[in-house]
Amino acid sequence: FFQKTLIAVKNWFTLFGWSKGQNPISVPYSLRRDVCKVQMTSSQEKIFKQNLGKDTKTIYDMLFHLSGQLLSGITSSQSLPLDPVERMLQLHWQHSTLLDFLKSQGAYLPHVMPEFLLEPDDYKKWIEIQTVLKVDVENSDIFSDKHLFILEDSIFETMSKRAWTDVLLQVYKVFVLPRVSSRNIADLFSLESVQNMPRIKSEPLSSNIYSPYERTILTWLNKHYEKNRKTVWKDCQKGEVPPMRWIVNFDRDLLDGLVLAAQLAAYCPYLIATHFVRMYTNPRTPEQFLHNCLILVNAMHAVSLAIDIKV
Repeated sequence: FFQKTLIAVKNWFTLFGWSKGQNPISVPYSLRRDVCKVQMTSSQEKIFKQNLGKDTKTIYDMLFHLSGQLLSGITSSQSLPLDPVERMLQLHWQHSTLLDFLKSQGAYLPHVMPEFLLEPDDYKKWIEIQTVLKVDVENSDIFSDKHLFILEDSIFETMSKRAWTDVLLQVYKVFVLPRVSSRNIADLFSLESVQNMPRIKSEPLSSNIYSPYERTILTWLNKHYEKNRKTVWKDCQKGEVPPMRWIVNFDRDLLDGLVLAAQLAAYCPYLIATHFVRMYTNPRTPEQFLHNCLILVNAMHAVSLAIDIKV
């Protein structure tokens, strides 16, 4: 389950997380590695800056693209110290700043420690400093052993992957989902065909699973399915018009491809004759479900909606 979630998150942020097109990422490797655009290097006792190039995109570039905000104290052109320990402490501070910023926007990340976002070698240095230096907790937050988790190498990699996945999921939750607008939903329900449908409440406390934004999307799915099902499948080759249904979740209710096909038909009605009339309107077997989803994905490709969704 976590691996499927990670792949979905990685695909979305690769495609839509950056300005100026796609930027392939790997979780957690490229996110941990690409933390600055300028590298400090030393040669014969001289220290000079090596520009890693404009193509190096950091997590801070992604956040600026999605939120329009810069993190306090972190600039896009900054460099990291040359000394390995100072470099690690600087990165730990940057990750702390990142987590504090996301939490201030409504992200829920109490289980993610800044050190989980470090590279494995930097994490070892962090643990070493924490255990060797006995600094008064009251005088220093950074060396506090209040939340010290000493993890083995393999466990750290698992934890780091999970931590970065959760950070990306929370970035999506606080910066992407709130763009969903409910302005037009009320007008759409004035249509006679959908007046008798049960409503999905948008109040924040009416669901302990979905946010108001996700429930707005469910309302949009219900509206388009009910409005279009008779139009899309009136001349269906593999069944009658599908019955009315109430779409209340994003997994089981979308499995047969019909709901998503109705959304696509609402915006691209020319796909009905070329694709959707060949769908099973009452699929029962895995083969029929697969058939429907093949048609749906082919229809998405036909309108250049290439978001790397597998059948």
